[in-house]
Amino acid sequence: MGLFSFFTQELAMDLGTANTVIIMHDKIVVDEPSIVAIDHISEKTIAIGMKAQLMHGKTHENIRTIRPLRDGVIADFKAAEMMIRGMIKMGNTRRLFFNPSIKIVVGIPSGSTEVERRAVRDSAEHAGAREVWMIFEPMAAALGIGIDVEAPEGNMVVDIGGGTTEIAVISLGGIVCNRSIRIAGDDFTEDIMEYMRHQHNIKVFDRTAEAIKINVGSAITDLEDPPADYMVRGPHQMTALPVEIPISYQEIAHCLDKSICKIEAAILNVLEQTPPELYADIFKNGIHLTGGGALLRGLDKRLSEKTNLPVKVSEDPLHAVARGTGIALKNVDKFPFLLK
Repeated sequence: MGLFSFFTQELAMDLGTANTVIIMHDKIVVDEPSIVAIDHISEKTIAIGMKAQLMHGKTHENIRTIRPLRDGVIADFKAAEMMIRGMIKMGNTRRLFFNPSIKIVVGIPSGSTEVERRAVRDSAEHAGAREVWMIFEPMAAALGIGIDVEAPEGNMVVDIGGGTTEIAVISLGGIVCNRSIRIAGDDFTEDIMEYMRHQHNIKVFDRTAEAIKINVGSAITDLEDPPADYMVRGPHQMTALPVEIPISYQEIAHCLDKSICKIEAAILNVLEQTPPELYADIFKNGIHLTGGGALLRGLDKRLSEKTNLPVKVSEDPLHAVARGTGIALKNVDKFPFLLK
C-alpha cells in the first residue's frame, strides 16, 4: 500500500471562478487566483495564479490574461487545462523523475449540467489526472465546516463564491432541495464598477473594484464597526484627468442591494421547498454561510432579518469547500454522493 501511495498523487481541488485551492496530505498547498497569462504568439503559459493576476489589465498585445471559469463553469477549455496542470505542478512538493498517477476530487456547482461536468472531467484528465471524482460545492462546504452530512438532520448551506451562489438543504448524505444562481462575488465587483462610472464618472477596472469591495464592502447601511472611507484613484470619464474620490461603505451597500436581493429571493425559494421536518432543524441549527461572499460586512445580519432564522458565518469561509473536498478525498469509497 505504501509503494502504491508513492506512485499515486491524491489531491482535492476547489476549482473556483475567482480562486483555486488545492489540498494535498491535509494541507493547503495552492491558494491562487483562477487566472492564467498566455503568450499570444507561442500559446505557451507565461504565468499562473497571483503572478498572472498582477499582469491582469496591464498587458501588451503579445500577452493575454484569461480567467478560464465563468459563472462557476469552464468557459475556456484550453486555458483551464493549462491552469489546472500548472497548479498541480505548483502543489507538487515531491520532485519525482516520473509522472505519478493522479487521483483528484473536484468541487463543482450543484446546478452544473452534464456538459459542464464533462468539461471539468476532461480538463482534469488532460492535465494528467487518472481518476476524477466530483462533489457538489454545497455538500463540500458542509463537510468543510464540520457538519455531519449523513445524519438524519436538516442543514442549510449558502456558499457565495465568485461565479455562483449555491443554496442547499442537506440531510442523510444527499441534497434535498437546492438552488444555484449565477449571482455572486463577480457580480458584486461589476456592480461597483458600474456604480463608479455612473455615480462618480470614474473608470475603474475589476482589480480596483475588488479592492473597494474588500475594504468598504457592506450589505447594510448601518454597521456597528464601520470601516474608514476608501480612496479611489483613476481617470475621469469625460476629461481623462486623474481624480481621487473617497468611497464610504454606505455607498457600496446601496450599489450591491439589487444583487443581494436576488440572493435573498433564492434562499426564500429554497426554504419554501424545504419539507417541514427539515425546516424545524434549520430553525434550530441556523443557516451556514460559506465562500468569499460570506465575508461581506453585515450580510449575516441582513439575511437573518430577511429569513427570521439565525445565520452563522463559518470559520474560514474561503476554504470551506476546499477542506470539504479534502475530507471527501479520504472517504471516496464511503460517500455515495461523489460523482464518478
